[in-house]
Amino acid sequence: MSNYCQVTGAQPSFGNNVSHSQRRTRRRWDVNVQRKRYWVPSLGRHITIRVSARGIKTIDKLGIDTVVAQMRARGERF
Repeated sequence: MSNYCQVTGAQPSFGNNVSHSQRRTRRRWDVNVQRKRYWVPSLGRHITIRVSARGIKTIDKLGIDTVVAQMRARGERF
């Protein structure tokens, strides 16, 4: 699973492109994933995670220590 957010778990979703003539072809909506480096005081080191724009807002709101604790509880590797 290459293109997903490690914080929110968001993955690409799939659907159809619909042209003017109503012809349908498959497409996918990718998640806005960025590689971001955070200093985690509880670990005493930097971590680099793949995080979406919504995940960055979640980290800003809850704090990196809380988010890292939640990720570890889920078994996420970083």
